[in-house]
Amino acid sequence: MKSFACAASLLALLLAAPALAAPAVYLTPDMASPKAVSLGGASFVNHGLVGAGRLAASTRDFRGDTLGSFSGMAVTEWRRTADGAYEGKLLTLPDRGPNGVGTVAGTTPYDNRVHAFDLAFRPLADGASGVAEQLTLTPTGGFLLKDDKGHAFTGMDPGEGVVFCGQAACPSALTGPGGFRISLDGEALARLADGGFYVGDEYAANIYRFDAHGALKGVIAPVAAVSPRKYGRPALSSEIKPQSGRRPNQGFEGVAVSPDGKRLFALLQSAAVQDSGESDAERAVARLFVYDIEKNPTPDAPIAEYALELPVLRTKGDGGAPDKVAAQSELLALSDHQFLVLARDGAGLGSGSARPAVYRSVLLVDTAGATNLAGAKNDAAGAAIAPGGVLAPGVVPASQAQLINLADRAELARVGVNLDNAAPNAATLPEKLESLAIIPALDPAAPNDVFLLVGSDNDFQTARGKVGELAFDAAPKAPEGASTADNDSLVLVYRLTLPADLAAQRRF
Repeated sequence: MKSFACAASLLALLLAAPALAAPAVYLTPDMASPKAVSLGGASFVNHGLVGAGRLAASTRDFRGDTLGSFSGMAVTEWRRTADGAYEGKLLTLPDRGPNGVGTVAGTTPYDNRVHAFDLAFRPLADGASGVAEQLTLTPTGGFLLKDDKGHAFTGMDPGEGVVFCGQAACPSALTGPGGFRISLDGEALARLADGGFYVGDEYAANIYRFDAHGALKGVIAPVAAVSPRKYGRPALSSEIKPQSGRRPNQGFEGVAVSPDGKRLFALLQSAAVQDSGESDAERAVARLFVYDIEKNPTPDAPIAEYALELPVLRTKGDGGAPDKVAAQSELLALSDHQFLVLARDGAGLGSGSARPAVYRSVLLVDTAGATNLAGAKNDAAGAAIAPGGVLAPGVVPASQAQLINLADRAELARVGVNLDNAAPNAATLPEKLESLAIIPALDPAAPNDVFLLVGSDNDFQTARGKVGELAFDAAPKAPEGASTADNDSLVLVYRLTLPADLAAQRRF
């Protein structure tokens, strides 16, 4: 059931003041798939799932370590072959390495990196079905992410350690396996025309700019309202709940660059601490920041800031009161004001829970007409735009509409993927769908068509894991505690029709 109400504790307030904005609520599993959507006067068509591909979780990378992905991705080359198939190249970003999974306790001194792949894709024919083998991913190498001294970033949790990268507070364990290296929990990859890229971080909510070879070139610090702080000090660890700023493990999960390369966007995974209520359903108001990077690739402050109200849901899917926000896992810019946002529940292979898939979608988002919140009033330390989880009066949030339902059973079955969370197997849809990439279909008969790639982050969940000298067993567990098959990295491929002006910007 879909309705427009807030969490249960806010329901009476909303009924008394119906003019207030509120997130959409999903109390039972959402299985309907939209086919045509209009938002802001623009029309989009979802033609459905046309393929998928898997990468075995036991795959080793260019360093001989377990290849974990895909927290972020970017297609760097793309062409259509004479027989109607496609070839290309892909970069992917794993997160901070295995942590708290299987036999791994806490974080590891994993060297942060980017992986490179060759792509081959042959879409499913209309009405056809099969297993997830239409897209082939072949690892071809990669590179480490390094600071200005040539030291690799590390996935180690920094604890209370802080170093300064210019004006930005950067997390660093200072001692132990992480040493003085900068700690990074990379969750988003936004590539530039020159091959350089930005990486969104969950520890400090910094945005790091790297060149095409992975060398650090600059850091964008978050506004004070987002920077995690406790007792007036930076609280950058994922294990410390700050008094204000980003929530633990809820930093800039989405980072994107506009097609013209002039704007950088960063979206929090869910609401900042001071924009939240007591329950997990009362942290739906995420902040979306806009930076002007046309002349300065690492600006000091955003030029715009908007509120995005993420959906909330009932995790059991039984019609009871909402108890969780559908936190966003990825942001993709279609223009300087139109976006795709991946919002989802926490169910699926790798979660260890039998909870049903209630909500996981790709949303269309438009900031045209939304209130620009940028400035000292809203961006000072502790400043709230949604006190108690309710958007402040007079604030117009970004508009949104569902474009793709990622939990459509019939669609997933076309590529051999199931939603059997109570008895998961290797073909069960993973919990963590976390990355998006868009590429042209290069079809003369449909010039405005594109393919949307949706990738999963498998959290290094394999029984045969290895990072450095550490061997580990992190095979995902079934709800009853028994090990299941490895959690392979999965990429789903959807075909969309975009408005002509947006499709024209998707060229290689």
